This record gives sequence, C-alpha cells and structure tokens, in this order.
Amino acid sequence: MKAGSDRTAGSPESAPVVEAVVVAAGSSRRMGGMDKLQAELDGRSVLRWSVEALARAGVERIAIATSVGRVAEIAAETWLPDAVVAVVAGGDRRQESVAAGVVALAEAAAGAAPGPVADSVILVHDAARPLVGTDLIRAVARVAASHGAAIPVLPVAETLKRLSGDVVGATVDRTDVVAAQTPQGVRRSLLERAYATYPPDGPETWTDEASLLEACRIPVQAISGESTNIKVTVPVDLQRAQAMLDGGLVPGRPASGVRTSSVRVGLGTDSHPFGAGRPLVLGGIRIDGSPRLFGHSDGDVALHAVADALIGAAGLGDLGRHFPADSRTPAGVDSGALLRSVGAKVREAGFRVVNIDLTIVAGRPKLATLLPAMAAQIEAILELDRGAVNVKASTGNLGGSEGAGRSISASAIAGIVQAGEARA
Repeated sequence: MKAGSDRTAGSPESAPVVEAVVVAAGSSRRMGGMDKLQAELDGRSVLRWSVEALARAGVERIAIATSVGRVAEIAAETWLPDAVVAVVAGGDRRQESVAAGVVALAEAAAGAAPGPVADSVILVHDAARPLVGTDLIRAVARVAASHGAAIPVLPVAETLKRLSGDVVGATVDRTDVVAAQTPQGVRRSLLERAYATYPPDGPETWTDEASLLEACRIPVQAISGESTNIKVTVPVDLQRAQAMLDGGLVPGRPASGVRTSSVRVGLGTDSHPFGAGRPLVLGGIRIDGSPRLFGHSDGDVALHAVADALIGAAGLGDLGRHFPADSRTPAGVDSGALLRSVGAKVREAGFRVVNIDLTIVAGRPKLATLLPAMAAQIEAILELDRGAVNVKASTGNLGGSEGAGRSISASAIAGIVQAGEARA
C-alpha cells in the first residue's frame, strides 16, 4: 500500500499514502496483572502481531502511541519494521493517544518531503487486535481513500437487552446494530476538520474515531469486518486467539504447529435438552447429581461436537451418517466409544489430529472445575498429546434454553493434518 501499490483502477496517480497509528497506551486492567500487549502468541507479542500486520499490508508510515513509561522500551525493540517512524507517549484517553500519533506521522512526512503534508489516509488500529488480516487493512484504506472514512463492522448475533438496574428493562432492536472493529480509516483533512471542532484534549470523550466523525456529520462508510479480528481484553481472549492460529482460521496465516499449509479444519455442534434419569455425562465424564441429557446415545453433546468436527475436517460426512439414531446404533451408547471410533476413522483416512477447541454452553451445572478433566478425557480417548485439547464453558449470558437450564449445547473446532505431516 505504499505509494504506487494497491491503488484503485483508473486513478493510479491519485492513490494517497497510507499511514497508521497503533494505539498501545491501555492499562490492561482486566488481564489479571498481565500486560496484554506483551503477552505472546506463537512466540511474538500481541503488539508485534498488530504492528507487523500493518507493515505487511504495505502501510507506509506507522506511529505507535503508548504509555509514557514504555516509550523507550518499545522504541528499542529490534523487531520493529522499517515502516515504524515514531513511538510516542499517548494520553489518558484514546483520542489523545491517537492525536499524538497523528502529529508524529505529520512530522515524519514533513521530514521525508518538506512542504505541505499530503492528504493521506490515516488508519487507527488497536494494538490489542493482533489477528487483523492484511486484506481487511487494505480494504479499509481503499474505502477511506474513496469515501473519506471507513470502519469494519460485524453483525451482532446475540439478543441485546437494556437493563434497568439489575432488571431487564427492554429488548434492543438489533436490525441495524453492528459491532465496530479496527483499523478505522479517515483522510487526514477530514480528521483535522474534526479536531478543529472537537479538540482531542477537550471535554468530550470519543470511544473511537468513527464516533468523533459522526459528531461532526462526516459520513463513515461501513465494510465487512473479520470474525477473527478479536480484541484481547481478558485472559481467555488470548486462548481464543491461539486456538484460531492453531486451527488455521486466521486469514493469510497457516495453522501453528505444522510446517506446511495442508491443515484441514472442521466445525462441529450439538445440543440436547435435559431428560429423565441420572447422571449427566458430559465431556466424557459422569457428573453425579445432575439429570441426564435426552438423546439416542448417552447425550454427551461435548463429545458429539468434537466427533462431528473431526468427521467434517476429514471430509467424512457427518455424525448421523456414521451413527444413525435408530436400531443400527445401540440406544444409550457410550459417546466415548463413538468418539474413539471416529478417531480411528480419521486415522484410517490418513489424518492426524493437531488440536481441538471445545466450548460448552450451559446454565447448569457449574462446569469450571470439571473442564481440565474433560480435556484430559478427550485426549485419552483420541490418543492425543497433553495440551492438544482446550475446553471452555459459558453460561451463554443466561440466555436461550441453555441459560434457562433446559438444555446444553457445545461447539468444537478441530484441526487435522496428513498423518505424515512433520511437527513443528
């Protein structure tokens, strides 16, 4: 995206320079004492992932805005790409950090080519979004160049509620509601116009650049974001990001743990209501005191989701094709035996399981203390190395039949490679 590259057809000479401010001045308050920007994913810090993604996309100049105490530390990093022209101290608010980065970019541009600063496209990206794809970065820059400003968004899948104290006050119509991501792009001239109306050190606080532009009646074009462009806010987000990398789900990134691009990924889901009888069987373990899930087998939705993901990754159809819910499959059959059989089928097809990421959604029973045992049980059933299975649980924000305690659902992502694939 440097001058002369990735320009829109028909106007090769007019494509603006693309610059970026990486906002890295956050306090990591919700990370349990961990500095999220220094936390590692595949041996690289979250900050490094974000900065290198911008450089790889062809951004010409990058300024990193961080806390006062970390300026020297980050500026001394040996991994910084040549595109990084400044590491500056940000402010107490996001808008002040962004403004400091914008000034640093203007100074770098003036030093490189004396005279008026060109009307570049400025991208503002959260350092805590390490998995942003280069295609998304380039798309935001292109749309901002042609429309003035652009923002990537995702539709909101969950039902939204407005609270009145601790009581649900109303359901929010989500028809036109989206979740905003970064990078957000804007022409320098428009951003400076917005700063003239609402100075960054003024009393107003803006949660992102789009909200500032909206207040100035500057149109912001929305484009499709990426589901993998997650923001690392709490420790579990790091686990999610690593699982995406391991499974080869990040655009333009091969799966971690393998040396070639032959990874195959499968997604499996299952859901069962509670039924008669006890105990509950979930994740391959018995949970006494909880009712059993209704189903032709023992109702273990967690193992069913894992089995379905493995079958899908190997291209072997679906779980129902191999184990139909009729007389061909014994009633009440142990789901552990079904999963063991699926593992054998995957191996017979010439594949090796790399990793499994399993999420269980249940309002009851409480599962937090049981998750390690479930992971170990799945690893044992499939004869996997320790650590190959990650199991998470959620209450689903107490929504739906799971949150109401009427059912349990599970989803799993499985990554497999050819059996002869070399390990990293």
